[in-house]
Amino acid sequence: MVTLTYQERFKTLKGVFDEFTNRTLFDLQSKGLFDEIISPIFVGKESNVFLAKSGKKKVIVKIYRMQNCDFNKMFDYIRKDPRYEFLKKHRRQIILSWAQREYKNLIRAKKAKINSPEALGWKNHIIVEEFIGEGDIPASPLKDEYPENPNEFFKIVINQMKQLYKEGIIHGDLSSFNILNYKQKPYFIDYSQATLVRTPNSEELLERDVKNIIKFFSKFGIDADFEETIKKIKA
Repeated sequence: MVTLTYQERFKTLKGVFDEFTNRTLFDLQSKGLFDEIISPIFVGKESNVFLAKSGKKKVIVKIYRMQNCDFNKMFDYIRKDPRYEFLKKHRRQIILSWAQREYKNLIRAKKAKINSPEALGWKNHIIVEEFIGEGDIPASPLKDEYPENPNEFFKIVINQMKQLYKEGIIHGDLSSFNILNYKQKPYFIDYSQATLVRTPNSEELLERDVKNIIKFFSKFGIDADFEETIKKIKA
């Protein structure tokens, strides 16, 4: 029998475990995607990320907040994506589509052979994905754990951006916050803002990603040319 022990454990997280969320979690549990939520990893304005148990493995359960996330900001991003041109400015529809889009982006990233969490399941505003880390400890973001070989790490990051571009998507929010350093390899996470290359503002998003990466790695003495880096990614 499936038990929802997280309800009591995390009852202080108002706006997260409402009735709609509990029903969705129960459906995902019933499909065998996870057994029990163990602990929160990250509590943000738009989503909450939890560590969960799935048999002997650990997985991530990401829950987008239905009540108090900035759906206006979400709408500004997602309405430019050709996949979601049909969307109207309706809170519920926007949030559910936002979660669905991230799930689809994770699948495309895996198809492009990017180091990213594998998308395991999705329903409504909840995504279940692969846990990147050891034991119960998630891999650290790049901002907190610098690479031992910055040059090599930088090359892999740019190559992964190139692979994503070839697959037809741009991360759109790439920085040292959204790249994990796991066993000295970069893992891209948080694909909520990732969009198609043919999206009208895709060039702007790509340029922002490149600037963020170049700026971060410049602290290690890596002097990468912006225009040349863009060319490499698009080549």
